[in-house]
Amino acid sequence: MTLLSGCFAGTGSTGSTGSNGAAHDGRLRVAMMQPPRSGLSPLSDDAFKLSRWSTAETLVRLDRDGNAVPALATSWRRSGSDWTFTLRDGVTFHDGTPLTAEAVVRSLTTAAQASPKPRILDGVALTARAAGPRAVTVTTGTADPLVPQRLSSPQLSILAAKAYRGRTVNPVGAGTGPFVLVRAEGAASATLDRYESYWGGRAKATGIDVRYVPDGTARAAALRSGEADIVEAVPVSQAHLLDQKLVTEVPMPRTNTLYLNTRKGPFKDPALRAAAREAVDARALVAGVYEGRADVAHGLLGPALPWAAELRAPLHRPHAPGAPKGATVTIGTFTDRAELPEVAQLLQQQLQKAGFTVKLDVREYATIEADALAGKFDAFVLSRATVLDSGDPAAYLYSDFAGDGSFNIAQLADPAVDRALTTATDTATGDARRRAVIAAEAAVLATDAAVPMLHERVIQGDAADVVDAAHDPRERELVTIDTHVR
Repeated sequence: MTLLSGCFAGTGSTGSTGSNGAAHDGRLRVAMMQPPRSGLSPLSDDAFKLSRWSTAETLVRLDRDGNAVPALATSWRRSGSDWTFTLRDGVTFHDGTPLTAEAVVRSLTTAAQASPKPRILDGVALTARAAGPRAVTVTTGTADPLVPQRLSSPQLSILAAKAYRGRTVNPVGAGTGPFVLVRAEGAASATLDRYESYWGGRAKATGIDVRYVPDGTARAAALRSGEADIVEAVPVSQAHLLDQKLVTEVPMPRTNTLYLNTRKGPFKDPALRAAAREAVDARALVAGVYEGRADVAHGLLGPALPWAAELRAPLHRPHAPGAPKGATVTIGTFTDRAELPEVAQLLQQQLQKAGFTVKLDVREYATIEADALAGKFDAFVLSRATVLDSGDPAAYLYSDFAGDGSFNIAQLADPAVDRALTTATDTATGDARRRAVIAAEAAVLATDAAVPMLHERVIQGDAADVVDAAHDPRERELVTIDTHVR
């Protein structure tokens, strides 16, 4: 087990003493699950760390219902494929330079031209140009009703010019949020201080001390021992060992899915994909691995999006299950989420009972992601956020199941699926778009390229003296301007 002893040394030498018995100086100690994968580049999933620390901001943010509301932009208007955003006055980057149209254009253009580009831009040709010193016009190749929601993705954060040097993007000291990232020490830690010139007011905490603790048992132990004030992603196996007053559990738009390789190997055969789907006993996974702290999946979209169940119709499956006859398959997954190796082991048993021969390949996510995306596994178990990027599931569905999707682990290339995904992407926001999204979900499920098993819940631990930590089902917020220790 990874021990935290001494990890937050130096952050509590002065100031008052919290109810957990640890001295502090107004700083928050946060234990996070995964270390950075790409040097905290906002063009990667590391962007969500920057968002959760309130150091990098976007033009638009999402409210609780997924609607686009002002952030660094105060308003916007649409004209065909053009969207013009008016920038907020009085905003400075952490290096003291002002927020300008030129700075916004630089950040958005860098993201749009990145390779690979942020998945929120999958299938989207986006350009940005200044429309005056305080306005930016964003243009898409085809009319896109989701542009404001797309621009809320942390992967499209707006950073100062200093962040862009060569081929890398370095967010240290380059954001606009209430906390300035002052130090990033690889896979070990990050340090943030309060930004006294923040446009939205003064943060209540004086800073944030982050430590990356991939071992879930160690993260939970850090909360019990008082070594951490906020602990993200408490493993189900540890949740019942904690004081339940310190644990918050929220249904989230995250689905634990078995992706099946449709391009090569045994699961190229749709009949064997159907056999695998029939072999999966999701209720046993929920009861045995998640101890009831999850919801059995009836589709890719779960109870965090209640409209999905209301719109979903009985699914027509064109392929009957075939006989595995001992076909050998390799299932990959990763250790960063403590439950996934256990899920893989139970799946191994279930598929073997159905007649497959099953091997497991379990590693840390940083060492397995590239192989998964390259289609090197017959199957892959993934815990996937379904509205992480835009607050709209169409972007997730396109990224994961379109023929040119950037996160297409199933290697799916199905014209019917692509048509349904394009329709969902192009439909205006509202009820019509939701119906199109459910039609796209049905098209994906009909291929058996993905077997949704369960929908996870956020389990977060907050020390008794922590006030106003965010409990965000989208995993975009954690420490906000209001979060502090009594």
